[in-house]
Amino acid sequence: MPEVIFGNDSLKQVGESCARLGAQNVLIVTDLGVMDAGWMDRVIESCQEAGLKYVYYNDISTNPKDEQAERGAFVYQENRCDAVIGVGGGSVIDIAKAIAILATNGGKISDYEGVDRINIPLPPLVMAGTTAGSGAEVSQFSVIVDSERQKKMTIISKSLVPDIAIIDPLTLSTKCSRLTASTGLDVLTHAIEAYVSIAATPMTDVFAKNAIHLVSENLRPSVASQLHTEAKKNMAMASLHAGLAFSNAILGAVHAISHAIGGRYPMMHGDLNAVLLPYVMEFNLLANPARFKEIAELLGENCSGLSPTEAGKRGIEHVKQLSVDIGAPQRLSEMGFEEHMIKEISQIALQDACMITNPRDITAQDVEKILQKAL
Repeated sequence: MPEVIFGNDSLKQVGESCARLGAQNVLIVTDLGVMDAGWMDRVIESCQEAGLKYVYYNDISTNPKDEQAERGAFVYQENRCDAVIGVGGGSVIDIAKAIAILATNGGKISDYEGVDRINIPLPPLVMAGTTAGSGAEVSQFSVIVDSERQKKMTIISKSLVPDIAIIDPLTLSTKCSRLTASTGLDVLTHAIEAYVSIAATPMTDVFAKNAIHLVSENLRPSVASQLHTEAKKNMAMASLHAGLAFSNAILGAVHAISHAIGGRYPMMHGDLNAVLLPYVMEFNLLANPARFKEIAELLGENCSGLSPTEAGKRGIEHVKQLSVDIGAPQRLSEMGFEEHMIKEISQIALQDACMITNPRDITAQDVEKILQKAL
């Protein structure tokens, strides 16, 4: 895990954090939403106060692409930068990491797909997450679309763990309810998948369980009001804890399937997870009913007298109701996903690295059934 700076107005520490790492000329990676909300101004001001030269790059899509990383690496090298700052959600931070890979290791970003393929150390990385969703500011992941293959590539390396992660809950006050709901359910998916992962450990369990509880208590009020500062702070903490959990325990079938869809079609990652999560939970329940009972209890369900399987089913229904309450999509078809896409997506999903740690063995036919239920 990186050094973590958490709290209101912590965005002001971005510049000083880079200076501490020896940076003098930084590339700031962000997107138009962050700039329009005014958060980029605070980052620039902090860089100026720290005596840093800077240039910024904001050509980033919802599902970030390899060509965007290549253009960002060109900007980094052309301006002789020596550190990378990422300010935004998961898409921004994933691209910031990919830029750092290409700027130092060269080649194409597809060369680094998979686990531990980065050989040359990266420049200092300072990542400021602004969405309480992806957890990318603390993770060893970068997920980038290969434009030619129309596939999301998962790059996993300890080199991608940022040096410093900055989480300022105040940035959540400019998020609309729609995005708050989508990213919040991404947090819950991270925590649940990490908790039932075959790579879970006592350490990751602590973070995953706390994240599940925080989401159950705070996602509804966070969606309801942009001014609910306590809920925003707790959702930021939930995202941080879920990020630390999944970065070490990895994920499962929800993310493998959503990556497969997102690589082919321009659909929001959090929305895909929101729809898929309960159906994958139903499939995985057989593998570890005791853990799913604990998830139900962490969500606030009274499971006294219930068997682990019965309690697990109650937790799954809770997830479904939470999704309804906050106005998240309920069907893949609402996002433009169609039945003829199922077979191809099922095959692609099996190749995703996140499928390795899913608690239950899964086939292409199993994925097809999950997608049919979610359609």
